[in-house]
Amino acid sequence: MMLTHLSADLRQYLVVTGNYWAFTLTDGALRMLVVLHFHALGYSPLNIALLFLFYEIFGVITNLVGGWLGARLGLNRTMNIGLFLQLVALAMLLVPASMLTVVWVMAAQALSGIAKDLNKMSAKSSIKLLLPEDAEGALYKWVAILTGSKNAMKGAGFFLGGVLLMTLGFSGAILAMLLGLLLVWLLSLVLLKRDLGKAKNKPKFRDIVSKSRAINILSAARMLLFGARDVWFVVALPVFLAQTLGWDHWQTGGFLALWVIGYGAVQTQAPRLTGKRAGTVPDGRSAVLWAAPLMLLPALIAAGLYVGFDPAFTIIIGLLAFGAVFAVNSSLHSYLIVSYAGRDGVSLDVGFYYMANAMGRLLGTLLSGWLFQLAGQGSSGLQACLWVSAMLLLLTLVISLALPTTAQARSA
Repeated sequence: MMLTHLSADLRQYLVVTGNYWAFTLTDGALRMLVVLHFHALGYSPLNIALLFLFYEIFGVITNLVGGWLGARLGLNRTMNIGLFLQLVALAMLLVPASMLTVVWVMAAQALSGIAKDLNKMSAKSSIKLLLPEDAEGALYKWVAILTGSKNAMKGAGFFLGGVLLMTLGFSGAILAMLLGLLLVWLLSLVLLKRDLGKAKNKPKFRDIVSKSRAINILSAARMLLFGARDVWFVVALPVFLAQTLGWDHWQTGGFLALWVIGYGAVQTQAPRLTGKRAGTVPDGRSAVLWAAPLMLLPALIAAGLYVGFDPAFTIIIGLLAFGAVFAVNSSLHSYLIVSYAGRDGVSLDVGFYYMANAMGRLLGTLLSGWLFQLAGQGSSGLQACLWVSAMLLLLTLVISLALPTTAQARSA
């Protein structure tokens, strides 16, 4: 096999990345399937948002506890547990249509949320351990590649979800994804290194809360950053495209897929865009500089819709600009947390940070459905979500002003 000619660490990186890609593909497809399928069944935007409530709540809990589990059990186990739980979540959605109640789907989404964040925490933590301790430039590069490629796969998942829904129906799409992920899980059980990520000193449960000022500040900024994205992207935007612009499942899924794929591609180039070519790596000041232009974009899109610009043109151009700048912000944050994190028990710090990320997604998801419905749906509903997004990004910028430089963070 070709993998036998590669170094052991590189083989592990490829296994981790392959797991992450496969999981993310099914996760993105599942989200699009649920939004489009239940919108077609007549669910309101708020009810669709509630379907993801447990997904996000259990993501918060999982990141907080999952980092501790990863440090005690090893990242191979937490990653494989995540893959298995996603299989169970998919299987739960194969019940007859009469059993697909809101409560049942919420429970399946709860398992999927646990699975997603176990998988992500394991993948992001693994990179720190597979590179030399002083290789900050290489660390930034590989974090950007993993993060960007993951989002490209998530975008492909959006597209896959729309296509599968149109060609196989809801149950057929779920079954196809379940069988594919089952194969990935079986391969992972065989190939993933058993002691990856175990802490030398077993952490106590109280260690799940970060004691690092730098990580706490970055976590707060991350929470607001992702709340600002999801407040208009998760529910309001897909429903707006389908309901107001009249796009079908194929068009909605395809457009959002291309957006996330492009977003992922920009993330992989973030090191070049932020100065790595000149021999520098980001610090807290970089996070502030890139948050400033991002804050303006939702406000500009909302203003364009308010004054009557063509809604399709405004959304497409605005979303492309927002995606490019948001991608760099996200990649910067992803690098900074891995850089700030301690090497022994790295998953504790990374898990705490992604707990804040999940809190932001939870906040954004609930606000997306509630604001869109409260403001009358359509253009006015999307505008309300966009103005709240701009306010959350302003808070992100303010909090980011307190971020230290990388060197300072290590001593914090």
